[in-house]
Amino acid sequence: MTTPNVLNVTATAADAIKARLHEAGEGVIGLRIGIKAKGCSGFAYFMEYAKSQTDEDEIVEKDGIKVIVDPASMMYLLGTTIDYVSSDMEEGFVFSNPNEKGRCGCGESFSA
Repeated sequence: MTTPNVLNVTATAADAIKARLHEAGEGVIGLRIGIKAKGCSGFAYFMEYAKSQTDEDEIVEKDGIKVIVDPASMMYLLGTTIDYVSSDMEEGFVFSNPNEKGRCGCGESFSA
């Protein structure tokens, strides 16, 4: 199911996703994003290559990329903006999630 504004993917993040999908190889249809129980605060984001999707998955398409979110993660990710940053100190995807109530000290996990 394609739902508008479930997630916002910035143009910079879409370009970074597109580059990774291009390198991923055959059979990859998009990037699956979700949350899992992990870390001292309870939840952590995950990203993995997706080779399939279900009717229940939420699909976000932007600038030629497909981001797939499973329904169990959707309530935690609703309204999230995914960006890609590159600086002298860090490089990677950044999640700005209005549903986060707090983050652990190392920044690896969050509570909702």
